[in-house]
Amino acid sequence: MSTNTDLKSLIDRLEQTRSLSREEWIRLIRGRTPELAEYLFQRARIIRTRHYGRDIYIRGLIEFTSYCRNDCYYCGLRKSNKAAARYRLSREDILACCETGYRLGFRTFVLQGGEDGWYTDDLLEDIITSIHRRWPDCAITLSVGEKSYASYRRFARAGADRYLLRHETFNETHYRKLHPPRMSAAHRRQCLVDLKKLGYQTGTGFMVGSPYQTPENLADDMLFLKEFNPQMVGIGPFIPHHETPFAGKPAGTLELTLFMLALIRLMLPRVLLPSTTALGTIAPDGRERGILAGANVVMPNLSPPQVREKYLLYDNKICTGDEAAESLNSLGARMEAIGYRLVTARGDSLNTF
Repeated sequence: MSTNTDLKSLIDRLEQTRSLSREEWIRLIRGRTPELAEYLFQRARIIRTRHYGRDIYIRGLIEFTSYCRNDCYYCGLRKSNKAAARYRLSREDILACCETGYRLGFRTFVLQGGEDGWYTDDLLEDIITSIHRRWPDCAITLSVGEKSYASYRRFARAGADRYLLRHETFNETHYRKLHPPRMSAAHRRQCLVDLKKLGYQTGTGFMVGSPYQTPENLADDMLFLKEFNPQMVGIGPFIPHHETPFAGKPAGTLELTLFMLALIRLMLPRVLLPSTTALGTIAPDGRERGILAGANVVMPNLSPPQVREKYLLYDNKICTGDEAAESLNSLGARMEAIGYRLVTARGDSLNTF
């Protein structure tokens, strides 16, 4: 059995070499303790401050469609959820969100939605081009799922800078337990390879505490992140949705999510690392604790207020209060209370290809 001293030495070596073996990852994840976590968080804060100072970048999240062709077992937007409230934002709606966001100080817009075929490549290209022409000093991030290489290329040429596509879990067997047969972990990873090849600042990530997940699965995720070397990593706890096959499964924990966040910061010191909405959902101070574990990005919601409660990936998702883009002053005060500051810069990743 590993002692805290043994595991601290692993953390020290991770900080120095940015690499551990699969067995060492498993041992560290299995053997974590509150004392070890505090030591890890302290190291992660030092590394994050070394590269990004105390700046916290803000992203304006626009959840533009709640329709999805996929049937992922964990997601409230899955096509089999007949109780889901569906909506689509028009091109004009999306541009109005950007206009509001720009006035508030946002310099990155994140267009996120289900895999909705109503938004053809022509329409998405037109939306991206319109945003890029109107606000050329802003970064455009897409999070619209698995597309063809040709589609990704069109979006990049239209002005998209970044793309978020969580791999969810590296292990193919685990992936099949979370998704319908038509989806595969290998295809998802190929999409990520395509995105990097096209020059996107590429983000990936995984759920923490998803059903059937093991420490071995998490170790494989860390090895994949190390090899892929993304510019952004988004992780968050699994939270069940009552209209999915996983309604009765236990949620992932804040404790393990924060531990994994800090490990990622040590392994990929220059990566952009969000403190996610899901963290704020499972704990009132979850977002602050994410920052104190090494995160440096927050993503307030710019979607029209009347649709925010309809984009429910999981139960009890926060979409008002300090989660809302209009509450930047309040969110800024919360960040300042823990020693950090919101900044309006584009905040490009320092993690190069």
